[in-house]
Amino acid sequence: MKTKSENVKYETMDDSIEAYLAAPDDKDKHPGVIMIHEIFGLDEHTKNVADRLAAEGYVVLAPHLFSSKKLSGFLSSQNIASAMKFMMSIPVDKQRDEQYRATELAKLSEDEKKAVTEVNQILFMNRPVDLFVEYMSSGVDYLHSLPNVSEKIGSVGFCFGGGMSINLGCTGKTDASIIFYGENPNPIEKIKGVKGAVMGLYGGEDSRINSGLHELVKALVDYKKPFTIKVFPGAHHAFFNDTREQHYNKKAAEEAWQMLLRFYDVNLR
Repeated sequence: MKTKSENVKYETMDDSIEAYLAAPDDKDKHPGVIMIHEIFGLDEHTKNVADRLAAEGYVVLAPHLFSSKKLSGFLSSQNIASAMKFMMSIPVDKQRDEQYRATELAKLSEDEKKAVTEVNQILFMNRPVDLFVEYMSSGVDYLHSLPNVSEKIGSVGFCFGGGMSINLGCTGKTDASIIFYGENPNPIEKIKGVKGAVMGLYGGEDSRINSGLHELVKALVDYKKPFTIKVFPGAHHAFFNDTREQHYNKKAAEEAWQMLLRFYDVNLR
């Protein structure tokens, strides 16, 4: 299906968010999807996936959740890149060793140290989940305002975005929520607010994220929510991202994509 895309900006309660909008290039109405990026922010990979989904007949809005006036000064792409480079330099067996991290942080320049500290505070220690949910919820409203969007809206997110996808689902504003290796809502009882079906896709080697799966499944069962959970053996965190060679798992990614399409076909069309 032929598609079209553009960079847009939509309003929130008291701010505005930059976003990428991809849609079928026709005059028909299509289901909408909010697509939420990884912790690195809105990148070309996310836009590429949005284009792929638009070619399947969906109007896809990929917001850059860090682009608001409140956050852009702290969460610039340069600051996030510096923080992620530092975090990925820490050996796995030292990641919970605060003294080791502090020693390594002290080796950085003052600018790098400031960037790492600010990003760590906002995205890892005191993540403003309610603010991100507000931004995504406004994105749902924006999709509903478009003439080529039909009634139903879904969401999908990757890593950080996977957690944001289910948090958005917990507001009851979406009809289907897909989690790619994202963290659970906190508290888990937020699941009670989910209106539609949930699908979670996880890598078998992603032990940190998977350690909370039993809580998610229990909540979905307790609150009688329709769900599908798939753990891909041998796949690591971020297995869907084909721009990260050390994590990408082609077989798992292709199967997950087909599961996504079937899930949306059932729940959004």
